[in-house]
Amino acid sequence: MPADMPPYGVVNARNCGMAARDGTWLATDVWRPARDGQPLPGPFPAILLRTPYNRARPTHQETCEFFAGHGYLAAIQDCRGRYGSEGDFVLLANEGPDGYDAIEWLASLPYCDGNVGTYGTSYLAWVQNAAAIERPPHLKAMWVNQGGANGNTATLRHNGAMELRWLTWAVTFGTVSREAQRDPALQADLTRAGKRMYEWLRRLPWRGRNSPLAGLPVYERWARDLYEHGDAGEFWQQPGLNFAAHYDRTADVPTMYAGSWYDSYTRATVENYQALSARLAEQSLLMGAWTHGDATMDTGVAGDVDLGPGLPVAGNLAADVKHLVKRWFDRHLRGRTDGVEADPPVRLFVMGGGPGGRSAEGRLQHGGRWRAEREWPLARAVATPFFLAAGGRLAAGPPSEPARRSARFDPADPLPTISANTSSLNEILPAPERFTPEAPNALTRVMVVQGGADQRTRPDLHGCAPPYAPLESRPDVLLFATEPLAEPLEVTGPIAASLYLSSDAPDTDLFVMLQDYYPPSVAWPDGYRLNVADGIMRVRYRDGMDRPQPMEPGRVYRVVVPLYPTSNRFAAGHRLRLLVSFSSFPRFDVNPNTGEPIGRHTRTQVAINTIHLSPEHPSAVELPVVPA
Repeated sequence: MPADMPPYGVVNARNCGMAARDGTWLATDVWRPARDGQPLPGPFPAILLRTPYNRARPTHQETCEFFAGHGYLAAIQDCRGRYGSEGDFVLLANEGPDGYDAIEWLASLPYCDGNVGTYGTSYLAWVQNAAAIERPPHLKAMWVNQGGANGNTATLRHNGAMELRWLTWAVTFGTVSREAQRDPALQADLTRAGKRMYEWLRRLPWRGRNSPLAGLPVYERWARDLYEHGDAGEFWQQPGLNFAAHYDRTADVPTMYAGSWYDSYTRATVENYQALSARLAEQSLLMGAWTHGDATMDTGVAGDVDLGPGLPVAGNLAADVKHLVKRWFDRHLRGRTDGVEADPPVRLFVMGGGPGGRSAEGRLQHGGRWRAEREWPLARAVATPFFLAAGGRLAAGPPSEPARRSARFDPADPLPTISANTSSLNEILPAPERFTPEAPNALTRVMVVQGGADQRTRPDLHGCAPPYAPLESRPDVLLFATEPLAEPLEVTGPIAASLYLSSDAPDTDLFVMLQDYYPPSVAWPDGYRLNVADGIMRVRYRDGMDRPQPMEPGRVYRVVVPLYPTSNRFAAGHRLRLLVSFSSFPRFDVNPNTGEPIGRHTRTQVAINTIHLSPEHPSAVELPVVPA
């Protein structure tokens, strides 16, 4: 029998379900190995997925059928308050206890051998982290694909700024909430709001009836809580929202943390691995260059960028993603030793090195290759500062003469997000004539390019108006660039910019983007400004998320802006560029510059922001340079 053929038939017990500890019914389907249409007694190890996206979703069902066909029990459960499960859905609030109960219920089934693994992507990864904090006795292994860590510093909020994808999530996925499915008028209202999502985001903060979620109060409450709680405090100690605060409690089980350089969870994925590999055994890290979602892992593209045939899991790391995951569980739930025990703890994709032309689909041919490593961050990477200097230079040495660069930031005209590490930043599309979608949110698109793209305005994105041009042509952008590189330069690891800022406003944001600049060519006559990594910092939190402080007009402050980590090979002849601005919308909420409470501001004001470039104030970005 070929290795990729399942050895078993499959039968499915639909909606067998279970009661959580408080009596709430959680709808669950269990897939079992079978012969001749009859389930086998086993016992078998089990793999659990818990989802807010409908356990009947075809991709979920295909995953469960695959694992059952290879000798596992596979269970898929609707999260509390979603689809077939009872209760109220409060984002990430109940996933720890509910996950514990689901794992132990699954282990108790007579055809389970007591070994339970968990698997899933995005929200399905968050729920695994939350359950692990509860330490269920029968949890034996996890594959956490693109999940969170500290939601206050990245993925829910981002160093003080709100990741607006969670507000769009509340609206667009609210259209298929249990409440909306029972109330056609509410569903219609939410669907209309989803079609005008960008307009609603421009109207923030939402208040009272001036909210697309006014008719869905449970969702509006958790969405407002995320938006209004910027300060670190009790709210951000909740295990479901901040896994990192509870690392010392998490279950000591083999875990694969999988992510990618253009995912919305890049920083969280590597932070989880870095923290837990230092204290727990058998922790692994896999970092590709895909965008968000497990389906992207078998592709070689990220937005407008072609990373080459070496990127997809299929044909490079395994037959496909499911087989890669199965190999992990075969080792840790079955004890099979087919070589996975000798795998390196870290496997990452180094972007760059491609021909730099234009693919048949119009994408930048950036290229890259996989590499095995022993740790993260790389011990051999050298922290190398590049200093912002007069004339827009990014220089190897600190400035010798004082200089400064100022820009005017108007919250009414924020910097448009062209492409980014994001997901679920959705708007609902109108249905074509004579076409009825299967669900109100069946036709959606992300409002920005997910992944890499040339950083210039364009007609298919919100907030862009003619004449379309590179972002640096805007008055609220400061750009710094190296000379063309004499030889290739690899940057692999965490990145941070240390900027010296003064302002005439009590608060503002600093948005920083590292770019790989391709010089003009036949394929790209105006060059190509590839976003490699970025990050934002709400300046009131410069001394810590628990210590917000306004700025004094004219006083100079050192502000450290963490960028998402990356691995990129900048080719000879390219330039490293650092774009500095004060917003990126609609990816993040726009700072009103007034210093008022987050999410409850009443006005906005224009800020004149100045970056200082002097021996006393040496603004710089520190890059982890890997020696050739």
